[in-house]
Amino acid sequence: MARPAPTVGIIGLGFGRAHIPAFQANGCQVVAVCQRNQVQARAVAAKYDVPRVFTRWEEMLDEVRPQIVVIAAPPHLHHPIALRALEAGAHVLCEKPLARSRAEAQEMVAAAARAKRVAMTGFNWRFPAAMQSLHALVEEGFLGRLFHASARYLVPRWVDEATPTTWRMDRSQAGHGVMGDLGVHLVDLTRWNFGEIVRVSARAGIAYPGRTVPGGARPADAEDFCAVTAELASGALVTLMASRVARARNEQTLEAYGSQGALSYRLARQEPRWYEGELRAASGSTGLEPVKVASGLPSSAAEGEQLEVTGKATIAPLVKRLLAGIERGENPSPTFEDGMRAQTVLDAVCDSVARESWVEVPLG
Repeated sequence: MARPAPTVGIIGLGFGRAHIPAFQANGCQVVAVCQRNQVQARAVAAKYDVPRVFTRWEEMLDEVRPQIVVIAAPPHLHHPIALRALEAGAHVLCEKPLARSRAEAQEMVAAAARAKRVAMTGFNWRFPAAMQSLHALVEEGFLGRLFHASARYLVPRWVDEATPTTWRMDRSQAGHGVMGDLGVHLVDLTRWNFGEIVRVSARAGIAYPGRTVPGGARPADAEDFCAVTAELASGALVTLMASRVARARNEQTLEAYGSQGALSYRLARQEPRWYEGELRAASGSTGLEPVKVASGLPSSAAEGEQLEVTGKATIAPLVKRLLAGIERGENPSPTFEDGMRAQTVLDAVCDSVARESWVEVPLG
């Protein structure tokens, strides 16, 4: 007899909407969604044939008791939701940043270990085909000894001053600004490909100081752009640039240069089959040449609005790893531990901005 499809509850329907087609593409049953705005939540549930709608996550966990919980709410809720879901026996996939601080993230790691549940961080940008190929080449030693690398994540979302603010401008809810939004992916890709970051020097800025947090109670205090110089345990240098006020840009790039080769990755949202990414490579004295990559995704992955494509093309492979980990009783990467390590770097970046100096990144 075939096993019943795993049940999933999704908390937060901003980026969380992308998780619905990702889980459904893997044969899971999304049984409940949760968002404060009930009208919006019901519209999303109707679109994807989700039977239950909640405005309070506590009620969803208690009444539905899904086997897998997706946390895509603002970061200040990640910690309490994760602890409650894990205690209830659910496996957890939590969006980035994992928490607002290293301390919160450590408690989440410990809770997952106590519960003996699979707990993963939503680092979906590991999964475009070109990034997977880059990682494989790095693992094979294509670069030789890494000298330096650079990575950028640029979007234009808040480049216009009149664009309404959200919780992302409020550090008490978001923990960080653009570094928690976008830069954390650059931190993860750096760690995953090249090893641990051991110290950082960072500068950051707020594009429009006149902006306020939602409601206007006080000025916005979360950075809109940030530049980081990082030193790796290997001694290599990496520069990271994240911006949510980059006019006319919506792309990710990563370049790496070593003793034997060079790799150049680019993912631009405006281009056809953008979700595959582009990769070029060079070795010896040759110039950078295109590397052919294949996504291995069904043609249906390209159908729908961009958020649906993001889910089916970049989150679905992560979900596949999650389900395999549950089946085997293993905790596949990117784990809560990966999220906590990235959070540690974010905290060091924040400290460096405040101190205007190099800051060590604790590895213990």
